[in-house]
Amino acid sequence: MKAVLVLENRKVWEGKLLGKKGTTVGEVIFNTSMTGYQEILTDPSYKGQIITMTYPEIGNYGINEEDVESSEIWAQGFIIKENWQVPSNFRAKNTLDDFLKSHNVVGISNIDTRKLTKVIRNYGSLKGIISSETDDIRQLTKTLKAYPDIVGRDLVQYVTCKEPYRWKEGLWTAYRGFKNTSNIKERKKIAVYDFGIKKNILRHLWNVGFDVYVFPAYTKWEEVKKQKVDAILLSNGPGDPNSIGQKYIENLKQLALHFPTMGICFGHQIIARVFNIKILKMKFGHHGGNQPVKDIKTGKIDITAQNHNYAIDEKDAMKKGFETTHINLNDGTVEGMKHKNLPIFSVQYHPENSPGPHDTQTLFNKFYAMVEERSNK
Repeated sequence: MKAVLVLENRKVWEGKLLGKKGTTVGEVIFNTSMTGYQEILTDPSYKGQIITMTYPEIGNYGINEEDVESSEIWAQGFIIKENWQVPSNFRAKNTLDDFLKSHNVVGISNIDTRKLTKVIRNYGSLKGIISSETDDIRQLTKTLKAYPDIVGRDLVQYVTCKEPYRWKEGLWTAYRGFKNTSNIKERKKIAVYDFGIKKNILRHLWNVGFDVYVFPAYTKWEEVKKQKVDAILLSNGPGDPNSIGQKYIENLKQLALHFPTMGICFGHQIIARVFNIKILKMKFGHHGGNQPVKDIKTGKIDITAQNHNYAIDEKDAMKKGFETTHINLNDGTVEGMKHKNLPIFSVQYHPENSPGPHDTQTLFNKFYAMVEERSNK
């Protein structure tokens, strides 16, 4: 069945239906990862976005029951070049096409994703619409224009958990699955603010020794304090960090001033909001598993996974008491920072991801050591 993709700059691509028959609208971005499409699709940070995979062959290892970052697909749509219908992997339980259909996700295949990526690089992130229901470009353009821009929209409300819960599951190992037993007897208690948390962040926290409690994004800080926690983690999440209401930022500020705090991606930007640091929207953002990041102190280069459309203003962060710890070698944007006086640090990339290298997973150990040191004073 035919499908069509229309961008807000009036560029049009014709291809084949992928996933559910229908129409979907969102901000079109590109992801440079060669693998990991299952984790990408189920990452709540992609809420509101249509994902273009730059790697040409997608679906070749199928879908399994374990490599998901949440219980559903949050992406608005999916764009690929070649869809593999016969997966080759011993863990595969399903095809990509059936996986998209089961979650009611509309996609398109058989288009020139390299050309599309060049358009996004030149014009920046653009709204787009995919449809297998009509090829009436005029009508699709009209629908596209009426769709709200992602800037200024609070998308966290759709992906955060509804009730607090406790997490007790460790990392995955081959042939053994996810580890849920441990020799750690005394654990530090951590409160995770869920702006769109990925499961692997929770697994890493549990694995290094935390007793993990997850709270909805808008939980009052007094409720968390009653739990007698030792630390705070502000999670990844979708959309515009500037859309979070100031009263919630003031709420999170109380936590950051009282407890050791770590931020990841959206959480990194929320820490910037807490300290009134300027946050800027990037032209087309960083989305992929191969972003080079330099540790300024050691000079070490890490290959990181990233997914964000915003970056903090480095000069403003320095004025507000922070120092830069990591930078992106592609464009020089801030990838990590720490407060000069408070036990607070954050990274713009995803240390829980393992796109081949496991370069940055030690950050969870670093945070645990910070919490232990703080509690011993």
